[in-house]
Amino acid sequence: MARRKKDIRQQKSRVDPHFDGGGTGKARRKTKKSTKPKKRFWVWCLLRWLLRPFPTFVYWGAVLGLWTVIGVAGILAFYATQLPSADTWHVPERPPNIRIVSADGELIANRGVTGGKALRLEEMSPHIAQAVISIEDRRFHAHFGFDPIGFTRAMTRNIVQKRMREGGSTITQQLAKNLFLKPERTFGRKVQELILAVWLETKYSKAEILELYLNRVYFGAGATGVDAAARRYFGKSAKYVTVPEAALLAGLLKAPSKYSPARNPKLAQRRARLVLRAMQEEGYIKVGKIDVTNIKPGEYAKHFRSGPEHFVSDMIVKRVTKILGEPKNDVIVETTVSSFLMTAAHSMLTETLDKHGKKKNVSQAAMVSMSPDGAVQALIGGRDYGKSQFNRVVDAKRQPGSAFKTFVWLKALENGFDPSTEMIDEPVKFGKWRPENYDKKYRGLVTLGAAFSGSLNTIAAKLITQAGPRNVASVARRMGIASKLIANGSLALGTSEVSLFELTRSFAPFANGGKKATPYLIRKITGKDGKILFERKEPNLITAVMPENLADMNQMLARVVSHGTGKKARLKIHQAGGKTGTSQGFRDALFVGHTAHLVTGIWFGNDDNSPTKKLTGGSLPAKVWNEFMELAHSNLEAKPLPGANIFIADLPDRLPIPSPRPTQILADRKVPTTNVGEETTASIKSDLRKRVESKLKKKAKTSILDLILGD
Repeated sequence: MARRKKDIRQQKSRVDPHFDGGGTGKARRKTKKSTKPKKRFWVWCLLRWLLRPFPTFVYWGAVLGLWTVIGVAGILAFYATQLPSADTWHVPERPPNIRIVSADGELIANRGVTGGKALRLEEMSPHIAQAVISIEDRRFHAHFGFDPIGFTRAMTRNIVQKRMREGGSTITQQLAKNLFLKPERTFGRKVQELILAVWLETKYSKAEILELYLNRVYFGAGATGVDAAARRYFGKSAKYVTVPEAALLAGLLKAPSKYSPARNPKLAQRRARLVLRAMQEEGYIKVGKIDVTNIKPGEYAKHFRSGPEHFVSDMIVKRVTKILGEPKNDVIVETTVSSFLMTAAHSMLTETLDKHGKKKNVSQAAMVSMSPDGAVQALIGGRDYGKSQFNRVVDAKRQPGSAFKTFVWLKALENGFDPSTEMIDEPVKFGKWRPENYDKKYRGLVTLGAAFSGSLNTIAAKLITQAGPRNVASVARRMGIASKLIANGSLALGTSEVSLFELTRSFAPFANGGKKATPYLIRKITGKDGKILFERKEPNLITAVMPENLADMNQMLARVVSHGTGKKARLKIHQAGGKTGTSQGFRDALFVGHTAHLVTGIWFGNDDNSPTKKLTGGSLPAKVWNEFMELAHSNLEAKPLPGANIFIADLPDRLPIPSPRPTQILADRKVPTTNVGEETTASIKSDLRKRVESKLKKKAKTSILDLILGD
């Protein structure tokens, strides 16, 4: 066996002889070259040594990559199964917004979860999208929902700085989180966010994704969506946002509370400058041309929730919900409110409190003004909505004081009295009740007109005792008082608590010709497609004051303003009537009055019901009433009150006392509460003129002014 292996080795090593005589030289050289070892260069050797393990790396790299892909696919599949079926995926409707607009079409407020309406991308200022993309997702137009480059860059910076400074989420991922997921920081939620982001990219264009994002992202201070944020911080629509304002809004997205200009104005401006630099790097703006120093939204943001419009907005939202139920889509509410009068009224009240509040120990004020048919034009529920949302116009029940005497005197007229009827102002006692006049003085023989303008308590006590407290309460309810009234003698002095809203409402019949008014705030509600969802219809008005009593009441109410306790409310050219009211212990001071155009009530007092320093209805309330009504009537035609044919401004300061007329206490009779026919102002004037002419024939020496006014 060994010999055989040796023979094989010898056969391999020997060279067979050539039969051609050894062959040519060329053949011999070739044979010689093929047997010579190859020359190895050192570079090639080094390279081969270095690459010797490369096939191993490739192999194991491929294996690892394959398992990585399988693992990622498994993770995605696992968390995808926890999501609803993809067939059911759809972008949820944005929470509905209630857009409340004034009578002249101006925005009063947005109500709802978002605090503003949705805008199309082309409706927004282009600077907003540029600022958001620059600071939040520079590769927004290049990635597919997830940006590996941006994510790697963010993680690298976090590792270098040894803290989480950047998240690496794209705008699409943030939108997916806002639309579909809960705000929890877990690995599973992040994976689902990525899946949903890729789905959004396949279903919507980049412009649609950006529009959805800007309309749904939270900007702080209760503002969801860019339009709500622009109105919250700058008091204007997102259509008109400038570059520095856009930079400030975009800067809020990282941490709305931290960078809020209302809380941290310096930090907000620092963040806005960072956004501007990012916009410069992206080429959206020129370097060094824009600064945010002059942008100071902090003050506006601080007072946004303090505006007077929120009191009336709360009332409107409650009414909308009652009419429509909970809105499912955006709605537009057209109201009766005047933004101009609201702002003016709030300014007048706050300035008066700032100037006289400490001296008079009064801290709150409220006002409501409506047209004679009940259309509310201004409503101020308190000094500062941001500090207290309690509506002192509709929710507070206070003693109206002498303002309630209006119903006592109206009942006296219905029982056969008139303004010239005489009674004796003297000390009186009804059981244990001893009513006294405000000044502790007594005037002897006075007419009812004079007693009303002087707000004499003794005469009021006599009248309610003769008419019956229950009958007076019935008159008050017929006029518009809805609160429970305690039917006793002191009711004449306004001891039963009522709201300013219903008290003011009850004076509307004196302004509209005797008809009971139903206050309202909403004219029409429409959907975002323009479809009318609700429209107010004119009600069938019922008569609250008979024509023959309306003229006498308006003459006496006008006398209060011209020469009585409400002189500070007297207007320059417009005839006005009204009544002052001061509650026991000077806890409440109010004035309610009317013209042919408006009915307005004003209250001053304290929330804790503590007494003021002798504040009366004829002082600050009457003064502010005058200021407000002069402004509200600045462009209105001067008209007499219904039933009056002479302007109070033309009356002399002092009038002679009229001759007495026979007094008779008539049995109580029911006053119709159904419509007894339309009485125009012209017919009332004609009737009054006939009455005056008849009286002149009998008493030629009596002044016509005395006969009309009665005192």
